[in-house]
Amino acid sequence: MSTILSASNVNKRFKKFQALKNVNLNVDKGKIVGLIGPNGAGKTTLLKAVLGLDSCDGELKVLGMDPFRQRANLMKEICFIADVAVLPKWIKVSEALKFTAMAHPNFSIDKAKEFLSHTKVKMTHKVKELSKGMTAQLHLAIVMSIDAKLLVLDEPTLGLDILFRKEFYDNLLNDYFDHERTIIITTHQVEEIEHILTDVVFIREGEIVLDANMEELTSQYFEVMVPADNYHEALAAKPLTERKVFGKHIMLFHSDSRDYLETLGEVQRPSVSDLFVALMQEEETA
Repeated sequence: MSTILSASNVNKRFKKFQALKNVNLNVDKGKIVGLIGPNGAGKTTLLKAVLGLDSCDGELKVLGMDPFRQRANLMKEICFIADVAVLPKWIKVSEALKFTAMAHPNFSIDKAKEFLSHTKVKMTHKVKELSKGMTAQLHLAIVMSIDAKLLVLDEPTLGLDILFRKEFYDNLLNDYFDHERTIIITTHQVEEIEHILTDVVFIREGEIVLDANMEELTSQYFEVMVPADNYHEALAAKPLTERKVFGKHIMLFHSDSRDYLETLGEVQRPSVSDLFVALMQEEETA
């Protein structure tokens, strides 16, 4: 199966509030997708629908199944990890591994122990005795020991320092991802995961405002540092956004012609976080 997730005109309403608005999205096998949006954008609502925790209107298929009606079967093929604060403080590491083995048929205790043998986390430790970094290592060991087709990570490194965040994602990429698995990540630290992403999805007020792979971003979105002499010509080219830095105008363009943009100023590819901020600002002023 090449399509892991397929959403067609998916809507979700809570009384008068519409959390999802005609969401159309396809995620193929072997992708690492960043689901990015501000607080209240609909990320959690969409993830709940994908995980079968809540129903929705429209057509939603995950691994070919209706996640709400076929959740028991679906969860055999999915691993979901929220932020590292969800592990109960009183539980021992050994007990956490045993519980995971009972809860997920594709979890390997031996593999988890092997991963943890390279850390300071011991089987006898209770979660409350672990630092945030060690708790993240435990979480990661659990993740990498589940043979799941889809891994969903919801703010998995929340509250961790930069060194542990980098280690978490490096280990995830090097020791878990094999192009047969698919990963969906939500995070506010976009700049730290863009190097591992194959695709990005921006969501705002329940609507998808960008769905693109990283190659498309590289070839179609450009930031141009425009000198004063070229300002009016660049403005006529209709940039998506504009800001001023050290007296120069930084403009974001969606264009197929890099050659023309290079006549206007210095061209560079925007980071995913810069593109996200720019598109969110554009939506607000539209």
